[in-house]
Amino acid sequence: MRIDAHQHFWKYDPIKHSWINDEMSVIRKDFGPVDLYQSLQDTKLDGSIAVQADETTDETAYLLDLAAENNFIKAVVGWVDLRSEGIEERLQVFQHQSKLAGFRAIMQRQEDDAYLSNPVFLKNVKQLAKYGYTYDLLVFHNQLPSLIRFTDKLPDNKLILDHIAKPDIKNRNIKAWKEQIKILAAHPNIYCKLSGIITEADLKRWTYDDIIPYIEIAAEYFGVDRICFGSDWPVCLVAGTYRQVYDTIDKFSAQLNKQDREKLFGDNTAKFYNL
Repeated sequence: MRIDAHQHFWKYDPIKHSWINDEMSVIRKDFGPVDLYQSLQDTKLDGSIAVQADETTDETAYLLDLAAENNFIKAVVGWVDLRSEGIEERLQVFQHQSKLAGFRAIMQRQEDDAYLSNPVFLKNVKQLAKYGYTYDLLVFHNQLPSLIRFTDKLPDNKLILDHIAKPDIKNRNIKAWKEQIKILAAHPNIYCKLSGIITEADLKRWTYDDIIPYIEIAAEYFGVDRICFGSDWPVCLVAGTYRQVYDTIDKFSAQLNKQDREKLFGDNTAKFYNL
């Protein structure tokens, strides 16, 4: 199975999606399954993982409804309030949702006490392992030291790093990110999505040569058994087409053998999200 490990759907709302600034105006509109399907077909992908973009329970229900209506949506990464007490009752409610693979919160830009050093949040993320749910890690590169401390306390959780921790590709800052990625990748239960990369480079003038050092470092440290292709569609459209994202990772994968390419383009994703 060939799978896009990371994409979004939304009905655009200027308040709910206020994070879409003027520089990203091209994605100030609705994006649904019909808009993604042809890109999957063109790149011979069998399906995708739909990931939350809004922190509400309505978002989770919305994505699950889309997954029920569209077989190519293989799983959903939803949202639940992991900073509130009584999380187990909420998780039990979700147990009948076979396409709900895990959860995510928007930790990027947040101070540590909001998530990464929040004891209630940590306790609740630990509970996800008990129910077989995964957790997506969304941070910026400057949060990696805090993320390392956070994940050190989660030896039993299945975790996956979104967007290789959003390194500062535009300014070619790589040294500290590289050192911290190496430490994070030593955690054997953390996978890494090769996703959301072109949007961290110069949006209008990025090249493959700008991107490849970061891809190669992530692939080296996480290894071929823990890296997953992800488009980050439609966010990727602010810097390039779906095909350009796919071709960037595909070009990198030319150095891999057939089995390892299959791992990158789907097998690892299927294993991580228990498809």
